Amino acid sequence: MQEVAFTALVHGVYVVTTRLGEKINGMTAAWVAQVSLNPLLVMVSIAPSRYSHTLIKESGIFAINVLTGEQVELAKRFGYKSGRKVDKFAGLDCLAAGSGAPVLPQAYAYLDLRLVHTYTAGDHTLFVGEVMEAKILHPQSHPLIFKKSDFF
Repeated sequence: MQEVAFTALVHGVYVVTTRLGEKINGMTAAWVAQVSLNPLLVMVSIAPSRYSHTLIKESGIFAINVLTGEQVELAKRFGYKSGRKVDKFAGLDCLAAGSGAPVLPQAYAYLDLRLVHTYTAGDHTLFVGEVMEAKILHPQSHPLIFKKSDFF
């Protein structure tokens, strides 16, 4: 069943970023969805073992960077190593959203969120954030769609 869900459900590919004081981190995620129009709420599903989980829970802020169709390697950069051990932002340009969360200026778009709810969902936590700021940075491009073959 898991293989069917993993293959059949269509997801974008995102880098979820956060800041807690001087600590910044980002992680690749595919389980992101809009959950409300008014207020505009978006959720991301993150495993508790991830470093970003701890930082988002403590800081109450995060940004969702929507990757472009050409950014599989950038997705891998943020997905294969822990921010506890590696500075994933080393050598990358980075901006700060209004919340202070890092924004990747090469991303297709970003959403800056303030955490409003958390829910346990099986082996993950759903972080629901209210969108405080959002911008399409590269309208001539298109978002990256997750394909298992790009990552495994």
